[in-house]
Amino acid sequence: MYRFLLTPRWLVLHVVVLLVIPAFVLLGRWQFGRFEERSANSERVTANIEAPPVPIDRLAAPGQQVKQDDRFRKVTVTGTYDTAHGLVVRRRPQEGRNGFYVLTPLVTGPGTAVIVNRGWVPAGATADTAPDVPAPPSGQVTVTGRLRPSETEENSGIRDRGGLPPGQVLLINADAIGKGLPYRLVGGYVELIEQQPAPATAPAPVPEPDVGSGGGLNLAYGVQWWLFIGIAIGGWVLLIRREVAERRAKQPEESPGEPTGKPSNEPTGESSGKRPDEPAGQAAAPETKTGAN
Repeated sequence: MYRFLLTPRWLVLHVVVLLVIPAFVLLGRWQFGRFEERSANSERVTANIEAPPVPIDRLAAPGQQVKQDDRFRKVTVTGTYDTAHGLVVRRRPQEGRNGFYVLTPLVTGPGTAVIVNRGWVPAGATADTAPDVPAPPSGQVTVTGRLRPSETEENSGIRDRGGLPPGQVLLINADAIGKGLPYRLVGGYVELIEQQPAPATAPAPVPEPDVGSGGGLNLAYGVQWWLFIGIAIGGWVLLIRREVAERRAKQPEESPGEPTGKPSNEPTGESSGKRPDEPAGQAAAPETKTGAN
């Protein structure tokens, strides 16, 4: 009854099921790993956002890269804005509108500075038109903001290119921007939250980062892949059972006690002209009629 499982068609199905099950296991484990990674990152970012601000020199220094674990930590830094070397960052939409981020170096001491993202301004009539940028406060200011690592093509997904109008960049990369400045920059930048003294007009503040669900979708996808394992096994068993049922249905039905052999077509003694008490093999003598003398 089950020999059909060794036919080529069924052997192919067995191989497919045996390959699909470990593949689904690995995909589920990968999604669970992403869930743990994103959950840990979400918790770390949330803790950094909620932590009280600290002086920037406790976390970063000129020529030193900002650590990923310190992303969005609130820091304070005091210095003087260098408006002569200000820049704008292209292709930064906010609230459904295209615009620019405004970057201005804040000189913190002799030969040292940090880039401050002062906020967002809307784009001009064309992409190459210089936007209207409010001037920063003059003199010494104290900035409170979120510490961010430098942007790269890898961590931002933005492809850098040359040939831009003067004063415009695509990435907030302290190493690239610092090549044309007369001082060393911190290997990252500060995303402004507030500053003292406050200016009369200022760019729109950059929204607080969206921490997200912490990998909740990855958890759901992991459970989904492992449910597919049960579906694959259940479907495999169901196909086998259906095939067995169809084969049994094609077999001839037999009644209990009914002989399975073919009925005999041999004629009975009565129909063959033999008497029941006549020995076998002896033919009946023909009747003769005698005429009357």
